[in-house]
Amino acid sequence: MVSGGSTITMQLTRLMRKNQKRTYGEKLIEVIMALRVELTYSKDEILKLYASHAPFGTNVVGVDAASWRYFGRGLSQLSWAECATLAVLPNSPSIIYPGKNQDRLKRKRDKLLFKLLTLKNIDAETYQLAIQEPLPQKPFPLPNQSRHLLNRAVVEYNSENNFNTTIQSEIQNKVLDILTKHALQLKQNEIHNICALVLDVNKNEVISYVGNTPLKDKEPHGEDVDVITSNRSTGSLLKPYLYGFMLNDGQLLPNMLVPDIPTQIAGYVPQNFDFTYDGAVPAKQALSRSLNIPAVKMLQQYTIDKFLDRLRQIGLSSMNRSADNYGLSLILGGGEAKLWDMCSAYASMARVLNHYNSSSKYDGRDWNKPNYLVNKKTEELLKQKNIFISASSVWLTFEAMAEVGRPDIDASWRRLGNAQKIAWKTGTSFGFRDGWAIGVSGNYVVGVWVGNADGEGRPGLTGISAAAPVLFEIFGSLPKTDWFKMPVNDLKQVVVCKQSGCLASQYCSDTKKEWIPKNSNVSITCSYHKPIHLDAIEKYRVTDACVSPIDMKTVSWFVLPPVQEYYFKTKNPMYKSLPPYKLGCEPEIEKSMEMIYPKAGTVIYIPYELSGEQGKTIFEIAHRQPSNSVFWHLDGALIGTTRDIHQLGLNPSKGKHMLSLSDNTGETLNIPFEVVSEKK
Repeated sequence: MVSGGSTITMQLTRLMRKNQKRTYGEKLIEVIMALRVELTYSKDEILKLYASHAPFGTNVVGVDAASWRYFGRGLSQLSWAECATLAVLPNSPSIIYPGKNQDRLKRKRDKLLFKLLTLKNIDAETYQLAIQEPLPQKPFPLPNQSRHLLNRAVVEYNSENNFNTTIQSEIQNKVLDILTKHALQLKQNEIHNICALVLDVNKNEVISYVGNTPLKDKEPHGEDVDVITSNRSTGSLLKPYLYGFMLNDGQLLPNMLVPDIPTQIAGYVPQNFDFTYDGAVPAKQALSRSLNIPAVKMLQQYTIDKFLDRLRQIGLSSMNRSADNYGLSLILGGGEAKLWDMCSAYASMARVLNHYNSSSKYDGRDWNKPNYLVNKKTEELLKQKNIFISASSVWLTFEAMAEVGRPDIDASWRRLGNAQKIAWKTGTSFGFRDGWAIGVSGNYVVGVWVGNADGEGRPGLTGISAAAPVLFEIFGSLPKTDWFKMPVNDLKQVVVCKQSGCLASQYCSDTKKEWIPKNSNVSITCSYHKPIHLDAIEKYRVTDACVSPIDMKTVSWFVLPPVQEYYFKTKNPMYKSLPPYKLGCEPEIEKSMEMIYPKAGTVIYIPYELSGEQGKTIFEIAHRQPSNSVFWHLDGALIGTTRDIHQLGLNPSKGKHMLSLSDNTGETLNIPFEVVSEKK
């Protein structure tokens, strides 16, 4: 039998040596180390070190771990009996521990409690209550509220093994409960992964970090993957950045009309989520409704290169491909980003706004990655006091985001007295693989991602239906904060046209004042209002070829291009089309017809139906006067006439063709196109 006694210091040095074999040489090394420990540390420090590394039965090491494992609580919450139970375990950890030799363990515990009574550390009543406490039975699972953050810290700071995080345990537990509840619901649709990140804007700290589903199935679904640091398709999450950058650079006004019509750009055909068109829509509304075609049009105007450069500056480092590689689909999810970077960028924008409101100054240090460890500073994006986006542009962007319609579960938020204003945006990737929701309040940023870690798409997996309800439930569990103050010193008022949202021209009769960024050099004047000449009863347009200028009435008229007008009228019944010309008046050179599809130079592939017959492609035009007859000619031959609804289904042969259109007023339109599919 190998046995014997040793001091606490000797036992500590043996633990430090990883329990080497018992030899005289090893004992000599331990003696020398024990002397060094005695000379270096006090008795209290030695006892703390020993308690932190001593065995407490099975594979439990350290008194903190033992407290959680056997009692499910921290040391500070234990009773006298529970503390005494832990104190006797290191004496024979392999023989006596909760669940093994309970009678012997109770005798040893009670013996220690009696000694404490004898030494008057506890009174008789405490002693009697303590010895009646039952011993722990089934071990508790160790607390694991932030396992993905712990794994991340181990990787990023591999020279350390103790981490003091900025996580607030109360908020972390609430977020865990919320995600657990929603994960159970999402599993019914075979959606297995969900993560959430909560940042404190002003402190620039992470206060909740749940990297993946809190639950684990018997069959794994990638729950160990930290999705917060994983690249996923962004969906529509980049639209607010583009809106803010364009406001900042004077290339946009909040309510300026942007086109929302069928669009084809070098073979790329973007579509709105609901496959409808508004013709033209205010930029602010296009953002709040997350319309795709206006966003593509805006990116085309801003340029992909410039937008990519700005995204990299604000910390979206995963945007590492060329502009040509991304193309215009970048704004609709053609690029990938991390939830960590996305939330960090939104938090930096909020911090810029808060900082400016308190000091009327900018500081490049506002653009930093958030900290998740106490006394550890993360990457600074800016060393100098430059700004990526002004406080006024941020405020206008957040105001537009706050107008987004909330999901049904939170639809009554405006009627609730304690409801808070939140700027938020959802995103859904192609194929329903990723559902995002990110929101910003006065002092918090919350980001939620829902999907499958392996990239499998699921029907109904959208940001608004899967991620947004989680987002608002998390915000509901956070302390309420005030909305951002208006940065008055960084704004100026301009007079804009109410209908077009552009700077008012001399022909705009209905105007209003609007706030825009102070340093914006915007020069976009309304081009939609044009002077037209009407007859005395204002029913027909006239020219000086048939009516004396004295008998004309000149009025300002809001005129959209034909295709925009075609769709705009369906959503805006108050819109008035241009009046027709009076009979006998020579019409001005004016475009009344415009091709919707195909545009000039389009290359068309016509697929085959299931029956084996070649299908047809719908050719469509917009006409200001739909009742006019339009005559369709293909390569010089008349193929049809349309009225009211100007559409024809055609399947031309392979090769280049010329579509010629003319109406009963004599206006013509020629559209060259090419068909690449062959008839069987």
